[in-house]
Amino acid sequence: MSALIFDCDGVLADTERYGHLPAFNQTFEEFGLPVRWSEEEYAEKLRIGGGKERMASLLTPGFVREAGLPEDPEGQREAVAAWHARKTAIYTGMVAAGELPARPGVARVIGEALDAGWTLAVASTSAEASVRAVLEHVAGSERAARFDAVLAGDVVPRKKPAPDIYELALERLGVPADGALVIEDSHNGLEAARGAGLRCVVTVNGYTADEDFGDAVLVVTSLGDPDGERTRVLANRGRARPGDWVSVGDLEACLEG
Repeated sequence: MSALIFDCDGVLADTERYGHLPAFNQTFEEFGLPVRWSEEEYAEKLRIGGGKERMASLLTPGFVREAGLPEDPEGQREAVAAWHARKTAIYTGMVAAGELPARPGVARVIGEALDAGWTLAVASTSAEASVRAVLEHVAGSERAARFDAVLAGDVVPRKKPAPDIYELALERLGVPADGALVIEDSHNGLEAARGAGLRCVVTVNGYTADEDFGDAVLVVTSLGDPDGERTRVLANRGRARPGDWVSVGDLEACLEG
């Protein structure tokens, strides 16, 4: 039995531009913080794994003084935790309202993989509540309930690009690295998967299209759909031969030799 492990943000849905970024900025506004991230600035912040960690990167001495924030580490941790809790609530509300578009082909591939007997999981650095909300929005509650694991947030001490989340996924799923395939969208995610000995398919997005995916077995614009967006292969280092969309058979081929 093969296992398919999805990242969440940028893989299951186009969450960064339409969800996380506006949720961060609304949070900053509500807390009276003197910052609003532009798309260009947020693209740089995406190099940092985890929402709390991105928020914590604001805490330069100058920003702390300007915003009137605590100067002690414990006070700053409490401030970031409060910001992140509010940001997660804003974001999950957006997901529940159906405001975040699913990536092409994801729901189809989830259904096909479940029908074919694959073991499915999600491994993400985002908050668990956010990840579960996106998964149910994209896959539907019945299919989401059939995922064997949803690993997210602070479940591991080190976030991507460290391999910890994928090493934990293999442990929880009880499968060897050569029997599992990851779908990611970023270089950090690819590096995490490869560090755990996993093969990785990359579906790029607007924030990650120019990153280095030299270690990915397959790089595509999206998984594609027969009745929607067609996929375009950007790099192929395996045995898969996708046409206008990526099939479960193509994913199986990515695990071969």
